[in-house]
Amino acid sequence: MPVLLLLFIAVPIAEIALFIEIGDVIGLWPTLATIVVTALVGATLVRQQGVAALNRAQAALAEDRFPVEEVVTGVCLLIAGALLLTPGFLTDAIGFSLLIPPLRQAIGGALIRQAAKSKRFTVRTEGPGAARGPGSGPRRGPDGRPIIDGEFEEVDPERDRAGERPPLDEGRPRGDGEEPPR
Repeated sequence: MPVLLLLFIAVPIAEIALFIEIGDVIGLWPTLATIVVTALVGATLVRQQGVAALNRAQAALAEDRFPVEEVVTGVCLLIAGALLLTPGFLTDAIGFSLLIPPLRQAIGGALIRQAAKSKRFTVRTEGPGAARGPGSGPRRGPDGRPIIDGEFEEVDPERDRAGERPPLDEGRPRGDGEEPPR
């Protein structure tokens, strides 16, 4: 059985069991009030931390730095917000745990290490502070200006009007000095 399907079945069952147990101990109305209060407090904390993460991300971009930590923080806060707005004690516990910065950094670090091992993604950066390496940014000419690759086709207006224009890859010069494929 897929993990996601198992979670969609197990989490609501666990939440219902917790509602019944906590409701027996503190009563119906205090249980419902607790759920509403945790949602409000959680939403407020997610908003505050989200705005702070957004400000840090903007500062990182202004410094020509890729905001990896801020992106991970944003994803964790998004998940935390969804869990905190979902009624339940188990989801609230997980959501509040994602609001703890050291725990969030540990989870983010593990996710980044896992993603790097999988080699399924690449990050390209451009700009003055960008790391240089294969595929990491624009190539630069001797004067430091970026090299823009492109292709062109000379069009003879007379041949074009007469419908004698050759198909795209036949006989046209290429911008990279290669001969066209035959």
